[in-house]
Parts: sequence; C-alpha cells; structure tokens
Amino acid sequence: MTRLLGCDFSSSPNPRKPILLAWGELVGDRVALTALERLPSLSAFSDGLQAHSDWVGGFDLPFGLPRELVQTLGWPTQWLACMQHFSQLSREDIRTSFAAFCQARPVGGKFAHRATDGPAGSSPSMKWVNPPVAFMMHAGVPLLLKAGVHFPGLHEGDLRRVALETYPGMWARRVLNRQSYKNDAVAKQTTERWVARKNLLHALVWGHDDLPLRLKLSSAMADTLVDDASGDSIDAVICMMQAAWALQQHANGDAMYGLPSDMDRLEGWIVNA
Repeated sequence: MTRLLGCDFSSSPNPRKPILLAWGELVGDRVALTALERLPSLSAFSDGLQAHSDWVGGFDLPFGLPRELVQTLGWPTQWLACMQHFSQLSREDIRTSFAAFCQARPVGGKFAHRATDGPAGSSPSMKWVNPPVAFMMHAGVPLLLKAGVHFPGLHEGDLRRVALETYPGMWARRVLNRQSYKNDAVAKQTTERWVARKNLLHALVWGHDDLPLRLKLSSAMADTLVDDASGDSIDAVICMMQAAWALQQHANGDAMYGLPSDMDRLEGWIVNA
C-alpha cells in the first residue's frame, strides 16, 4: 500500500520548531493518521526522504516561481534549470534580486503571482518575509531533488516517491473562513484559537461540504493536533489529506495527480486549488 505523507516545512528547523511529518494511509474515502514525526534539522529531513519509499507526499512549500519574475530576471524558464539556478544563490542574493524587482513595480502590485495563487489564496512564492516562502523553497526543493522524487508535471523522478505542493491554509479557510487557528507567539495562543483548531479537526473527522475526505485518528492523536498551538501538527495532517485527494485522482487514472493538465510547467500548482 502506498503511504501518505504530509509535511509542515520550516526553512530553519530546530528542536523547538521542527519540521512536522504526518504519515497515513488511504482506505476508501477515509485517511488514517498513523504517525507524527518531528525532524529537528534539514539534514534529518533529507535523510528521511531518502530512507522511505512508496509514498505520495504533500509539502507546504512552493515548488515554483512566477513566470513573470523569472523572465524579468533573465533566469532559465525550464523548471529544473530554474530551480538549480535558484538553489545556487545565497539568501542575500535572493533578497536583493527580489527586492529590486519589487522596487520597480507600482504600489499595490509589488509582488508577482503564480496562476495558482488566486484560487488557492496563497502568498506569492517570491515573498522572503511574512511568510518567507521563497526561503522555504530555497531550502526544501533542492533536498527533494537530491532524494530523486517525482514532481508531477514538473520533473520526472522516482515514481515510488511523489512530491506535491500543498497549502493547508486553503482547506482551513473552507471550514473557518478567515478565523485564526494558530500562532507561534505564546502570548497569542488563545482559547479562541484552541476552539478554532477543535472545530477544524471536527470538520476533518466528521466531514464538511468543501472537504472531500474524512480523517481517522486516535484520541491521543486528536489531542496532539488540538493542543499544538503553533498549528504545525494539524497543518501537516491537512497536507497529508490533500496528498490523499491527489492519490485518489491518480488511482482513477490521472497521471497528474489532480493537477491541471494545462498548468504552467514552470510555476507549478497547489493540489486541489
């Protein structure tokens, strides 16, 4: 059976703020959560990717840059070449190049967007602050490439390990609208956010009109997801659920795992957007 993997990623993980992996299995229209794994470093993440096989994973980090940005900077417009060029730059190089791009654009339109950002409601993948998703891509995509994974529609790799871009905030908004359910700052880890996580988990378990799958987990796992005020644990599980949806599409004959057949093969696409 193909395992499911959901990843809440950090570009600078540590023991207090690790990368979270949720492991599970798809049975019919139910997704069983079997384990949560905490990885305190990028090297541990890299080792884990290469140690396991036969999985379909959803990763909460962008897999591509806006075509408009890439063309303006004169970077390669083929995905693998672009990612290889991007990975060779320092974070300071990235910050300088992207800031110069933004400086030349009008107020209200500083950032370039990918086509998927609209339907997903996601941040531009070129953002280097609040959240620093560009640095997440800079840290994560090279490690996925090193592991030889398959990126549907972007890069042929090991078909036993399939990596998909996911965004847990998209599914959370389907349940909570704009209500906040997480915060890393202890002072902002309120009862209201605890209740929001409880409501979000309830929708994942018992079903929701806008969520196509249902989650199965133990009471102890449920407590872990709700009590993790950072939201990292429940985000990893949502990524796993989105990967399950993609696996379902593949099982029904879609080689693209539910990604649009006409998606931009440089920018990529967020699962189920």
